[in-house]
Amino acid sequence: MFDSPLSASAYEVLGVAPDAAEEDLRKAYRLRLRQTHPDTGGDAARFVQVQRAWELVGTADARASYDRGHGFGTDAPSYAPAGDGRGDGAGSWRPPARSADTRPRARSFGQPGGWRRERYLDLIREWAGRGTEISDPYDPALVRAAPRELKRMLADALAEEASARVIGELGMGYTVWHDVAVDPRDPSLKVDHIVLGPSGLYAVLSEDLGGPVRLRRGELIGEGVDGSPIADLVAGARVLARAARVRFSGAIVVLPDDDLVSTIEEIGRVRSLPVAVVVRSALATILRRGLSGARDIGGNELFDVRTRLQQTVRFV
Repeated sequence: MFDSPLSASAYEVLGVAPDAAEEDLRKAYRLRLRQTHPDTGGDAARFVQVQRAWELVGTADARASYDRGHGFGTDAPSYAPAGDGRGDGAGSWRPPARSADTRPRARSFGQPGGWRRERYLDLIREWAGRGTEISDPYDPALVRAAPRELKRMLADALAEEASARVIGELGMGYTVWHDVAVDPRDPSLKVDHIVLGPSGLYAVLSEDLGGPVRLRRGELIGEGVDGSPIADLVAGARVLARAARVRFSGAIVVLPDDDLVSTIEEIGRVRSLPVAVVVRSALATILRRGLSGARDIGGNELFDVRTRLQQTVRFV
């Protein structure tokens, strides 16, 4: 939530200026708690958001640490240019050192978040203006000042990269395809991840909508929701299923941990496909166990599905 290009800062969530006095900060926190508490008609997701904001800035030590390390404003960004040298300017977040963990990882194809990150880099330079030199396209101040559609492009790229890291750690029994084209003529029509493993074949959408969301009638709703993400994911999965002659076991929407009240919400079937909305920390769990009512895949069938997808998948 607080390290997203779209997210409000902890101070904005509490409704105070970053230089607010300690007592004013405490009063604002108590007021926001009353306003958002579910027992008084408030929104549960926003109530959690207020509590999280207070954890970050509620004490002198925590506040000093937050002010030094927060991803935007005057602080160092907390997002990474996944292998893009153009984002290696001063102040940009750099990928963590390679882990010494030598366990086998999921077999992976495609570049998670690649299309959106490249699109962001093109658009941020276009927005800044011809002839304007941008030493770091991921500079926090630049990102904060950019139009929402550019911040959304970067936020979704980061969400895809974060999900890809989780999926990669599932192990060698899984295969994943990232940034899969649904319609090669339109790169924006894609499925972020297709994951194949013993629990089934899943179409996965990684989203960062910049704040809490809820479910209503099988679809996401919230201030940052544009269109019908769940319906679009299911439609994309159906197109790919027909092209590859495979059957998807389900569809999964992944959100940042702070943006959904429940860690896993299975919403039943949408156009005959089981669907769940999960927070990122629960993604590995749901991919290992599968969705309720979903069909497992094993043995020769798993090999056959992988072969069909390899022959059919095209990347954006």
